[in-house]
Amino acid sequence: MDSRTYTVHQIYQDRRQYRVPFYQRAYVWNLEEQWEPLWEDVQDKAEIRLQGGKPVPHFMGAVVLEPQKKPGLLGVERHHIIDGQQRLTTLQYVSTALCFVLRELDKKALLPLVENCLMNANPETMEDKDVERFKLWPTFRDREQYVKAMTAVDIEKLKERFPDSFTRSGTLKKIGADHPPALEAICFFRKSMLDWVREPNEDQLTERVSALVSAVLTDLAIVCISLGEDDDAQVIFETLNGRGAELHATDLIRNFIFMRAGTDADELYSTLWSQFEAPLWSEQQKRGRLNRPRLEWFVQTAVQAQTGEEIDVGRLYAGYRRCVDDDAVLRSAGAQLNFLNRYAEHYKALVTGTGATPIAEFGRRMAAWDASPTHPIALKVAAGAWSQEDQVSIFETIESYLVRRAVCGMSRKNYNKVFAQLLKKLADTGADAKAFRRYLTELAGEASRWPSDEEFKKQWLSGAVFPGRLDAAKLRFMFHRLEMAMRSLKSEERVVLSLDDLDIDHILPQAWVSYWSLADGSTVTGQDVADATLLALTTTELTDKAKAIARRQAAVPVLGNLTMVHYGVNRSVQNKEFSVKRQALFDHSNLQLNRSLTAAQSWDESAIQIRAETLFAHAVRLWPGPTV
Repeated sequence: MDSRTYTVHQIYQDRRQYRVPFYQRAYVWNLEEQWEPLWEDVQDKAEIRLQGGKPVPHFMGAVVLEPQKKPGLLGVERHHIIDGQQRLTTLQYVSTALCFVLRELDKKALLPLVENCLMNANPETMEDKDVERFKLWPTFRDREQYVKAMTAVDIEKLKERFPDSFTRSGTLKKIGADHPPALEAICFFRKSMLDWVREPNEDQLTERVSALVSAVLTDLAIVCISLGEDDDAQVIFETLNGRGAELHATDLIRNFIFMRAGTDADELYSTLWSQFEAPLWSEQQKRGRLNRPRLEWFVQTAVQAQTGEEIDVGRLYAGYRRCVDDDAVLRSAGAQLNFLNRYAEHYKALVTGTGATPIAEFGRRMAAWDASPTHPIALKVAAGAWSQEDQVSIFETIESYLVRRAVCGMSRKNYNKVFAQLLKKLADTGADAKAFRRYLTELAGEASRWPSDEEFKKQWLSGAVFPGRLDAAKLRFMFHRLEMAMRSLKSEERVVLSLDDLDIDHILPQAWVSYWSLADGSTVTGQDVADATLLALTTTELTDKAKAIARRQAAVPVLGNLTMVHYGVNRSVQNKEFSVKRQALFDHSNLQLNRSLTAAQSWDESAIQIRAETLFAHAVRLWPGPTV
C-alpha cells in the first residue's frame, strides 16, 4: 500500500483515468452539505493568496485507488476508485466551472493548466478515446449527464444541452426542476467564482483569477492510498466508511460481492444485480421508527430466510457477511447473486401482491396487517421444496393466527420473536404444513398463543373492534374475505371488485341518539348517554334506562353492526334511522354482506347479535383455529 498527499494539480497531471466501478452508488453530493462548504474553503485560500500570504492546504480527506493492469501499449493508466469517488468527481466539476470562468473573462493563459486536469492527451494512442480522454469516468448511472456537462465549453452550451433546467431568462430553475447533479454543480461553482473575482470591481481581475486558479489547483489536498496486489480493498473501504455509517448497508454488500467477482463482474452485474437498481428497491419503507430502502429490508429478510437466524437491520452488513462466510456454497460472487435473485422474485410478489403464486396471494391479503415479521417465513416457504398445497396451507395458517389475535385484542409486540422461532423450526426440520400448524398450536401465553374457536367467537360477537382493535384497512380485508365466502357458485359476480374505496359503516351509528330510540321506544339525549357512562363508572347498580343505554353503546363497535358501503351512501345517510339506511342499501348495494340488512324490518341489539353469529359461521371456516 502506498499513501501520499497530493494537490489537485498533482492528482490529475499524469495521463491516467480514475474510474468509478459500475457497482458503486451514483454521485450524491449536493449544494448545502458539500458544495457550499467546499467553495468557502476555496474562497478562503484565494483570499489569503490575494493578500500575499501562503495558505495551508485544505485537507479534503482520503481516496482509495486500486491500480488496474494495463494489457498493452495503447491506452491510459486506469485506477478504480474504491473510496472517494464523490470527492474526485466534485473536483472535476470545480475544474470545469473554472475553465468556464477563464474563457468568459478571456484569461486563457491559465486555461491549459486547468484543462490538463480534465482531459487526457494524445487520443490517437488510446484504445477507446471516447472514454479514455476523460480523467474521471463515472458509474453508468451518472455517465450520460456527466459527458454532456463536462464536454460543454461554456454556459451557453450547457443551456443548449439541458434546456429543461433553465428559465427563459437563462438562469437555472429553482422550482419544479430536478437538475442533473453535474449541471447543478458546475453552475453553482461557476457563478460563485464569477461573483468572487469581480468583487468589489474588476481592477484586480487578473490577480483574483490567478489566486483562484492557484487555490483550486494547489491549495486543496487529498491523501491518495494506492493499493498493492496483496491489499484487501473491501476491508479498507469498510474502515474508511465507518463500517457503513456513511453508506447504506446494501452499498457495502454490493461492493463486497463485486470486489470478488473478478473477470466475470460485468456479466454478473448485468444479468444478476442490475434488477436491484430498479426504483422498486430504492423506495423508502417504514417499519416502526425505522425508514430504510426496500433493498435493505429485502436483504435482511433473505438472510433470515436462508439462515433461520434473526438479523438486526442496523447490523445488516455484518449479518450478511456471517451468512456467506459460514456457508461454503455462498463464497463466490456468482453464488451470492444467485442466492439473492432466488429470493428476490418471491419478495417482489410478496410486497407488491402481484402474480398468481401462493406468496403473491399471501402478500395481497396481508398488505393491511403490517405483517413484516412473517416475511422471512414466507420467503423460506416460497423458495423451498414445499408443494403449492403446503404453501397455501402455511400462509392460511399464518393469516388465521394474525386475524384471530387481532379480533381478540391481543398484542402483536412479540411477533418478531414468535415468527423467528417458527422460522428456526422450519429451517431445522423442513416440516410440512401440518407440522407448522402444530408448532403454532403449541405456543402458550398471552403474547404468543393462537386463540381457540370459543375465544374467537366470544370476541367476534361482543368485542369492540371499530373503533378499537381494528383499523379500516384490516376490516376491509376481512369483509372482502367474508364477501367472497358468502357468494355462491350461482352468483352473477363470483369475483368481487375491489372494496378499497368503500367506507366502514356502523349500521347502528355512533351518533345514534338523534334518530334511534331504545328498544322500549323511549328517546335518548346526549346528556342521557353521558350520565349513563358516568353511572357505570361510579355505581354498581344502574337504572333500567342506563342499562339499556350501556347495552346500546356496547353494540355499536362490534362486528355484527359493521358493514361496507359506498362513501356517497355513507355520507348521505350516516346517522339516519334504519328505514332510511335500509332503503339506501337496497338502492345502491349489491354486496352479500348487506343482503340481510335490506330484508330486515328493524335493527337493534338482538339483530346485531344474530348478524354477528351469521358472519362468524363464515369466519370460523376462513380462519380456522389451532389443532387440538
